[in-house]
Amino acid sequence: MLSERVAAHSGSLGGSVASATVPSWLTVLTGGIVVGGSFLFTTLLTDHDAMRGVNWWRLALPAPARLRRAVVPFARACSVGVLLVVLATGFVGPREGVRNFALLLVWVGWWAGYTATTYLVGNTWPALNPWRAPLSALRWIRDRRRAGGDGDAEGEADSLVGGVSVPAPWGVWPAVVGLLGLVWLEVVSPVGENPRLLAGVVLAYSLATVAGSLLAGPVWFDRVDPISRVFAAYGRLAPIQCGVDGSLSLRLPGTALTEDSLPDRPGEVAFLVALLWVTTYDGLVATPTWAAAVEPVVDAGVPALVVYAAVLLAGFALFLGVYRLAARRVRETADTYVTARAIERWFAPALLPIAAGYHLAHFLGYFLGLAPALAAVATSPFAPPASPLALVLPGWYGSVKLLFVLAGHVLAIWVAHSLAFELFPGVLAAIRSQYPSVVVMVFYTMTSLWVITQPYAPPPYV
Repeated sequence: MLSERVAAHSGSLGGSVASATVPSWLTVLTGGIVVGGSFLFTTLLTDHDAMRGVNWWRLALPAPARLRRAVVPFARACSVGVLLVVLATGFVGPREGVRNFALLLVWVGWWAGYTATTYLVGNTWPALNPWRAPLSALRWIRDRRRAGGDGDAEGEADSLVGGVSVPAPWGVWPAVVGLLGLVWLEVVSPVGENPRLLAGVVLAYSLATVAGSLLAGPVWFDRVDPISRVFAAYGRLAPIQCGVDGSLSLRLPGTALTEDSLPDRPGEVAFLVALLWVTTYDGLVATPTWAAAVEPVVDAGVPALVVYAAVLLAGFALFLGVYRLAARRVRETADTYVTARAIERWFAPALLPIAAGYHLAHFLGYFLGLAPALAAVATSPFAPPASPLALVLPGWYGSVKLLFVLAGHVLAIWVAHSLAFELFPGVLAAIRSQYPSVVVMVFYTMTSLWVITQPYAPPPYV
């Protein structure tokens, strides 16, 4: 049966996974040593052609265009149907978290389970995204009318798509702000346990996203919508990759990150850093250390919502500042004319395995524990069972999740090592350039492991 902590907050991962059984200081120290040792091992791999042979290996997968044209509309129609059920059960379904389909589907099935598939398998969100349906339907109507030679109808359709542009100087900063805002809302509000509030948030997000996409066009999902950008970023890590022409290929996990740097747009690096930080923040606020630190501040008269927001922004600024400082140090140690800004963009993809490993460590146990409840409620979302069952994970799982964090960091070391040899000529410059990156990764590793090893404590004042 469900533990009290899980039942208390269906959207929270903290109470669903036990903390590690080994001492925190030993776990943190071991993690730092493992990352440092991984770097020392990779320095022995200096054959650039051999590294390219690993990173560039791929196996073409069948992807008939006719099948794609049939599957994508069907999949998107199904996702629209699921979204409508989420809204309906959120507004009128049971109020108990473990019996409400909306809460279980959003937090367990989607944010925990589906998100993991985007980096473990491949990013299917462009095909499933229900908020793309109105834009896709409008574009389909426009194309049909163009084919029929209806000039007036063509102009009418075009006036609804792409009428508003997202200013280029903004880059993808709107998505950064959106991601930070969504995580702050998830932490400080009962959106994870109140189905009515969750349905309201989903409805508001749906209306804003559909309206924005109809006004700005597909660029909305590329530069503004934080959810689409999260899945697109994680998808670059996955073994199944989709080319611009729709072709599919199977690759070794993470190797697609070694080929292309981020686009030269404001906020690209900041978004990946934010993706890494928000998962850390989500775990940090559910630790006894956070409760002990925030209580005196709130007692002194500072509003709790302000404290949570200030720490969210300060932590993001710290993570981003540390990364940018490392990029400048890379330029010095490599003795290169490549600008620090270019170095930031070049090595930023190496952060994705860290973020994915941390997400998996946090959410896999949460997903496994509540998946039976989700399956039971999904069979009858409007009349769910009275007491859905959930799994109680064995005590040793607390140590297994640490392996996910370390695996992500080790893969990040390999990606950074490969990127260094792609950017800098010669062996010595490529190896020396990684010194600052390794220091940053050790910092990220030790921070992540410390959070993972802390016992769960409900975030105070929210």
